[in-house]
Amino acid sequence: MERLWFLESVAADGSRVAHPIGQMPFRIGRDPDNDLVLATRGLSRHHAMLTPDISGRLRLTDLNSTNGSFVNRTQLVGSCLLADNDILHFGTAEFRLRRHQSEQFRFQPDDSLRTVLMPSDMTLSELFVPNEAEFLDLLDGHGLTGAAQPIVHAHDRSIFAYELLGRANHPLLPEMPMRLFELAGALDREVDLSAAFRKYGICSIAPRLHGYPLFVNTHPKETFDQEFFRSLAVVRKQMPDLDLIVEIHETAITETSRLAELTTALHEIGVRFAFDDFGAGQARLSELGDSPPDFVKFDIGLVHGIHLANDRKQHLLADLVKMVLEVGSVPLAEGVEQEPEAELCRTMGFKLIQGFLTGRPIPADEL
Repeated sequence: MERLWFLESVAADGSRVAHPIGQMPFRIGRDPDNDLVLATRGLSRHHAMLTPDISGRLRLTDLNSTNGSFVNRTQLVGSCLLADNDILHFGTAEFRLRRHQSEQFRFQPDDSLRTVLMPSDMTLSELFVPNEAEFLDLLDGHGLTGAAQPIVHAHDRSIFAYELLGRANHPLLPEMPMRLFELAGALDREVDLSAAFRKYGICSIAPRLHGYPLFVNTHPKETFDQEFFRSLAVVRKQMPDLDLIVEIHETAITETSRLAELTTALHEIGVRFAFDDFGAGQARLSELGDSPPDFVKFDIGLVHGIHLANDRKQHLLADLVKMVLEVGSVPLAEGVEQEPEAELCRTMGFKLIQGFLTGRPIPADEL
């Protein structure tokens, strides 16, 4: 069956509404003789028109509208060819062009509103997320890649483990995870991105680092999700020799009882875990005493430039390291970039060090 074009909008309640594009030309405007009638401020009586192109794509033509038509938030001059997932604005009305069937069609035109000029300082809405289609492809494994950063013993700099890091090599997406998680947050898909990174690292990178413990990241939203635990159990079953250490961000733990619950669940699966970014917000001292993690990764904000810090901060950090050792956890200093930092960390009692000084992330294709 032929795949049909339609315009997708977002209703007031947040649901997606499909407007099928039927016969051509397909006209958009405020007057009732248009194919898509929009009672929207800023819309002209006959605003824009869609026509078929020999390439199979659609062409958008602005009909000399007062407030303009926009393609991916760039104002259209004359006409241009469109592609699937392009974001269109007719005045202030926002749509996304899609190409597959939809049974939804919900729209109630009202031609009682008159065209209103768009103020010069008006910003276009952002109901749809640019590069959403490429991001969804990334979640399916297209364009995923990663890296591995060594974690070394503080006393002799020998490699103890590697941390698996997610990356993207899609030309239309940012490479670094922070930017990707910003995009994921706009789509409420942070958990899916975290799981995709972890799956890639375990399947594609872990076999090249046989014999070393591997640290893998998680997102706070997935920490207590049952699917998260099930996926770890599957990994343990499929790769019983893999020494996996799951990093749990301290913001994921809001109650002491929850940390005890997490500790029990992970240890039953046979997975060790690290308390990540310790000290980034508040040092969760009580939780560490009740349910000590296997590792405590001290945040870069505590470690960076510690050799230049005043005595008070150095003593505070040394006391925290001592406390971690006393509860039976292994303290790890993150973000070590200078030799004096590393030496002071070793003197304070840190057992492990991670940072550019002792090893930068190694891209997957260079392992």
